[in-house]
Amino acid sequence: MPKKTNAESTDAAANPPENFEQAMAELAQLVTQMEGGQLPLEASVAAYARGSELVRYCAAQLEKVEAQVKVLEGEMLKPFSTEGEDE
Repeated sequence: MPKKTNAESTDAAANPPENFEQAMAELAQLVTQMEGGQLPLEASVAAYARGSELVRYCAAQLEKVEAQVKVLEGEMLKPFSTEGEDE
């Protein structure tokens, strides 16, 4: 995979993802690149910034879906309980 130039990184940061799945895929790719330790410092900082944007986007999308589920469930949405957890 060719390395992105600074201009390409800036363009990616300015463009929101098309959907949740695309954001997650891009985030996974950034994590893989950063964990590989082969990015120069400037690229690592840019990747971290983009990753932060993607995390915020995904969290917002999940909040929207949760609100939709609450409407569909009549505000009866309850958190999942794990086995052995006191209720």
